[in-house]
Amino acid sequence: MTLPAAVVSFFASSAPALADLKICNRMSYVVEAAIGIDDKAATATRGWFRIDPATCRVVVQGTLAADRILLHARALGVYGASPIPQNGSDMLCIAQENFVIAAARQCRSRQTQAPFTQVTPTQGDDGNLVAYLAEDSEYDDEQARLAGIQRLLVIAGYDAAPIDGVDGPKTQSALAAFLKSRGLPSDAVQSPNFFKTMVEAVQTPSTSGLTWCNDTPHRVMAAVATDDGKAVTSRGWYRIDPGKCLHPDVAGQPKQIFSFAEAVDADNRTIKLKDKPLNWGGDKQLCTRETKFETNEQADCGARGFAAAGFAAVDMSSGGKTLRFAMP
Repeated sequence: MTLPAAVVSFFASSAPALADLKICNRMSYVVEAAIGIDDKAATATRGWFRIDPATCRVVVQGTLAADRILLHARALGVYGASPIPQNGSDMLCIAQENFVIAAARQCRSRQTQAPFTQVTPTQGDDGNLVAYLAEDSEYDDEQARLAGIQRLLVIAGYDAAPIDGVDGPKTQSALAAFLKSRGLPSDAVQSPNFFKTMVEAVQTPSTSGLTWCNDTPHRVMAAVATDDGKAVTSRGWYRIDPGKCLHPDVAGQPKQIFSFAEAVDADNRTIKLKDKPLNWGGDKQLCTRETKFETNEQADCGARGFAAAGFAAVDMSSGGKTLRFAMP
């Protein structure tokens, strides 16, 4: 599945910051948001706030005294490399897990810089201030929720494409099959915890498709490659937290699937054991890059700004395969 270009959209107004500040998600992704508060000479950051499609979350309660409000958002690791481009000019400190950083312009150990975008929220009907996360598709709440369900169904191995926020027989058939497989009633879709249920579903082993499971105490970043008989396309990265599983989105019926993964520390540096990288791969040399990537050109990786990594061929003859990453 090719991730669509997504943008962070904010509606500006001159409303004074006199009420709670909410972030509303009109994207087809479950996102995690971090906020930055710039007040005179001090800048603080706080995260992560998880926000499901078509929902809002209060990130600051009460009167907010600040010169500027800034925002950074990322999609959950189940979607692979975050499809949300970050074009903000303020580089502030964040951490991988939940954090509060008082002096966010000078990062310390286990903190990294991330681009934040300045926002001027609008005042909603309830008197609260609101900033919206949106895609190019400009979904309304109902469309964003359905597109978010479609996207997770596809990742879980059900045919709910295209991901467009439009209901139809294919989406309903895929949704019914998912609910049946989980022993859930039809009205479970309306549950406020339904996205949590779906995310957990794509983080558990599956009898169909490719599943990665991380049995190490480290975070694992993985890449997948597919051979459709015409070209080999490699794509990454997918974040797999310790004790979790993940299904990479593999569209169509490729002739061959390849996998590569490596363990990383809190600063995204490859973990080494006895001076050797802790990774899982094979002999198939394919192109990767440190940041999010997708390429169907596998020759001269270095000349094109990529690096070659050894991928392993995955035997999918039984219809499903679970690769478990474990300590040696």
